[in-house]
Amino acid sequence: MEDDKLNQNAPDQQINVELSEEVAEGIYSNLAMIAHSNSEFVIDFIRLMPGVPKAKVKSRIIMTPDHAKRLLAALKDNISKYEQAFGKIEGGSDGPSFPMNFGGTFGEA
Repeated sequence: MEDDKLNQNAPDQQINVELSEEVAEGIYSNLAMIAHSNSEFVIDFIRLMPGVPKAKVKSRIIMTPDHAKRLLAALKDNISKYEQAFGKIEGGSDGPSFPMNFGGTFGEA
């Protein structure tokens, strides 16, 4: 009963998201490196080109552990919806075969 009162009094919360033309174009990435500390996750989106020994970080996103966990849940949900519509995504085993740990705690995606 108390929760019903709270929900009735809460204003509709809408977020107005602005997307510039430059950002809307997007940046292609085919590798992500993930590092974390006790207070943040750092995700570097990298473009790795065949035959080129140097890869460039194209974008870096820094977020709290709470936001990282919400991102993981959102990705799982979207991948599930994608696979229902288009079929199972095959992959994950054809990543880079060279060492990718440049120090710190890292993961790959």
